[in-house]
Amino acid sequence: MTTVEHFEIVIVGGGIAGASTAWALAKNGHEVAVVEREASLAAHSTGRSAAQFLSSYSGSVNRELSAASLPFLEGDAGGWAEHSLLAPRAVLWVAPEGGEQRLGAIAAANEAIGTNCDAIGVDGSRALCPVLDPSWVHAGVVEHGGFDIDVAELHQAYVRAARGAGATVKRHSGVRRMARRGSGWQLDTDGPAIRADIVVNAAGAWADEIAEMAGAAPLGLTPYRRTIFTFTSRYPSEHWPLVIGADESFYFKPEGAGQFLGSPADEHPDEPSDAKPRELDVAAGIEAINQATNLDIRSIRSAWAGLRTFSPDRDPVVGFDRDIAGFFWCAGQGGTGIQTSPAIAALTAWLIGNGSSAIFEHADLGSLAPRLSPERFTAAA
Repeated sequence: MTTVEHFEIVIVGGGIAGASTAWALAKNGHEVAVVEREASLAAHSTGRSAAQFLSSYSGSVNRELSAASLPFLEGDAGGWAEHSLLAPRAVLWVAPEGGEQRLGAIAAANEAIGTNCDAIGVDGSRALCPVLDPSWVHAGVVEHGGFDIDVAELHQAYVRAARGAGATVKRHSGVRRMARRGSGWQLDTDGPAIRADIVVNAAGAWADEIAEMAGAAPLGLTPYRRTIFTFTSRYPSEHWPLVIGADESFYFKPEGAGQFLGSPADEHPDEPSDAKPRELDVAAGIEAINQATNLDIRSIRSAWAGLRTFSPDRDPVVGFDRDIAGFFWCAGQGGTGIQTSPAIAALTAWLIGNGSSAIFEHADLGSLAPRLSPERFTAAA
């Protein structure tokens, strides 16, 4: 006889979206299971993040979600984190001559959300990051209030909190088939079959594939590959900011004494997969950083790639599918999924709970809901 387990809600995907959603739903009193096909819950995008909180990053919706999430992150995930999740690190946007318009737009984005920032010249930029080449850098904008995020600890805090509230977490449980059974769902997995009232699609780059398995129309989510590499330097750099080209052609930041993380900030459309770095992309990042600085990178220590999955309008998708009963989207978090995870998880719990939530009472979840609903795409079609 086939073993069938029963839960109120099953969440497909154990990365930051799935783990945070499990925490929020379980804390709201729901019986929750997370199913993840990998041995590691953070095997893909979650474990390959640049681990930075930028208040001004992305569009207005993501900036609101980030602002709503910051108190939770500063509070060490409600005490479930074993140490501080955030470490202050300013963000320095820099540009050569001709980049003033881009820097102005960055300053305006910061001012719109009340983030303290300063426009600075060559000397100010080099005071913050002495390796910037004075023949290249013309001006900069320094964004105060940025942080390094301990992504691994944040993810584990969500898992601890979810389990503490009664959630079940299942590794090696990839979903093979999914179908409506009466008023609910049956999911055939690599482990026991699962029956649930609601399926939450938090499958990251695979979210459209999971939707099609459920009979829902895909939303046109696109995974974009991003490359990151590490290198060493003789410079004492622990307190330098994250440095980003205003045209987003590169970024780099310290990762401890003499250690750096760098990227060409690339976006290459890709298929859902275990993304791998490509030599040409690594070389492009090295060239861009060397052009702007005196770091003189000649070799790297390691390189990896991750997939940042965006919806067609680059805002997250959070809400019930219009046509498939009991199928909930929590996808398309793109490059802000780590820093917006508390607010998105809270919104998910609020929507599934029909406007009731035991968390984030201060956030205006009602105003965010229609702006993130999957119906914005089906209505446009």
